[in-house]
Amino acid sequence: MKTTIVDVAKACNVSVATVSRVINGNYPVKEETKEKVLKVIEELQYQPNTQARDLIKKQSSTIGVVVPSISNMFFTNVINGIESYFEKSDYSIFLCITEHDKDKEISRINELISRNVAGIIVVDPGIDNVESKYFDKIARFIPMVFVNRYSESSHISSVYNDQENGSRLAIDYLLSKSHKNIAFIRGDNSYSYDIKEKVYKEMMKDINNFKEEFIVNIGHGNSIQTVNKTMEKGIKLLSLNKDVTGVFACNDLMAVGAINACKRLGLNVPEDISVIGFDNTELSKIVEPKLTTIDQNMSLLGENAAELLLEKITYNNEFSKKIILNNKLVIRETVNQQGD
Repeated sequence: MKTTIVDVAKACNVSVATVSRVINGNYPVKEETKEKVLKVIEELQYQPNTQARDLIKKQSSTIGVVVPSISNMFFTNVINGIESYFEKSDYSIFLCITEHDKDKEISRINELISRNVAGIIVVDPGIDNVESKYFDKIARFIPMVFVNRYSESSHISSVYNDQENGSRLAIDYLLSKSHKNIAFIRGDNSYSYDIKEKVYKEMMKDINNFKEEFIVNIGHGNSIQTVNKTMEKGIKLLSLNKDVTGVFACNDLMAVGAINACKRLGLNVPEDISVIGFDNTELSKIVEPKLTTIDQNMSLLGENAAELLLEKITYNNEFSKKIILNNKLVIRETVNQQGD
């Protein structure tokens, strides 16, 4: 027999109204009670009748979009892709910024739930909240899509680039130019940075040239301070390791910071140091010298995320999909043959 909302209420020893409030997020519920209800819902595998719920509350025409920052052009390009897709529909977007804070991420999503949004797109979701299964619990009741991260949850659709392949493209290109002493620059708390570091370590070990001191972590890698923080740490890295001839940065902001570090030290890019970024933001086209980077299809990521979410909304959140996009190397002016 199919589990009903009454069964959930009885198992939790709460009213049906309380269970309904937890599901719809339209009224404050004590955190302890909410956790209890969500746990029982999971145990009993209760599936709310979405169509009936929509008849009662009327389907929202607002889509929630959650991003860590808008100072990194990667995120703004993804947002543009999302907005571009929904312009053709009756939906509008409501943007929330988390500032890389896991508690703010939860708070912003709870706010979207209280606003009764039709679905939520989470760009670059925080590792802590993914691992705690927070998103998985929410996605049982509200259509949800991840951008820039793979989701193991059967309730969450996701679209992301093949960042492992993109990282190999970047490092292979440096290796093809005879660079062996390659530094790696990353930030904190990011699934994509973890993937890039994994590939970097593997490829450096393959040529018997892995050096832990060549890895630099600048902290939050998508803030407005990213360029300056990378420049400061880059100056220290290059001053202490004069044998470094190449730099692989996890995004274009970090790559520009590395270029600025070289300038401060009187090193020429690409004659003395080669630098490669990741994203292919507008910044990579206007910095001097123009940045060689990996194109992440940012706008296409956004468009695909919007399409996946609309599909989940249309089919009452009944299934999820994964889309993987290919990256490509964009060769400009910041990588030279070592020794030229």
